[in-house]
Amino acid sequence: MTALYTASHLVKAPLLYKGKVRELYDLGEHFLIVVTDRISAFDYVLKPPVPDKGNVLNLLSRYWFEMTKDVQPNHVVHTEVDQLGDLVTEPELLRHRIMVTRKAERIDIECVVRGYITGGGWRQYQQTGEVNGIPLPAGLRKNERLPEPIFTPAAKNDVGHDEDISFEKMKELVGEKVAEELKARSLRLYELGRAYCEERGILLADCKFEFGFLNGEIILIDEMLTPDSSRFWAKENYGLDIEIDSMDKEPVRTYLSGTDWDKNSEPEALPAEVVEATSRRYIDILRRLTNEGVKG
Repeated sequence: MTALYTASHLVKAPLLYKGKVRELYDLGEHFLIVVTDRISAFDYVLKPPVPDKGNVLNLLSRYWFEMTKDVQPNHVVHTEVDQLGDLVTEPELLRHRIMVTRKAERIDIECVVRGYITGGGWRQYQQTGEVNGIPLPAGLRKNERLPEPIFTPAAKNDVGHDEDISFEKMKELVGEKVAEELKARSLRLYELGRAYCEERGILLADCKFEFGFLNGEIILIDEMLTPDSSRFWAKENYGLDIEIDSMDKEPVRTYLSGTDWDKNSEPEALPAEVVEATSRRYIDILRRLTNEGVKG
């Protein structure tokens, strides 16, 4: 098992952006995305990194991008570290962590699709009977499958939380034509993902997509249907009116919630057993969705 906190010392290209997990480098014609093993919670990047988390995220995104490319064009050029030549100093440390992509202009909307009423959507529903301004039937129970998936966008903020917005507000921000197109594409991708996951004993509760413009075309960017961008539930754990143990960084959230950390200061290092349990979660979802383990 390997762990990578940053790749800046391994890549000989300008670092354009460092997110909580991903690092974006400028290759001239293309971008290079490196997926690290950093993990975040409550808006803090935690230490230590989680071994193989970045591998899983990148391998899953690559898997989904390849599967859906004929339905929805995406930004992937290739994922082969050996094609980078001397741009990387230790290719084995980056194998299965990199994605070379086309340079799209990001559309600053998180395209969220919810198939079940849970999480932030459930909290909205309890207060208003709506989610992002969408009225829902009365009497829904926590974690219940919705009559049909709903599109609940958020305005992206590079600092702090993204802001839930109504579809009408999204139209004001990006225009009606683009908004309708993003909604239709997101719902279509969610349905494809949900059907595929259910065949493998997994429920896709909700997920988010990001899109960008390239030569006037809308393409899918960033990541796709990973544990960091989606809420996966094992069918055997599903139930109503309970907290379902999702297949992601749940061990980290559970641990932090049980400590006296004030969430306003740098947290202490995660215990080894929490890091190991989280790593197992990510590897498990990769195996269940692709029938493959972490490579190399």
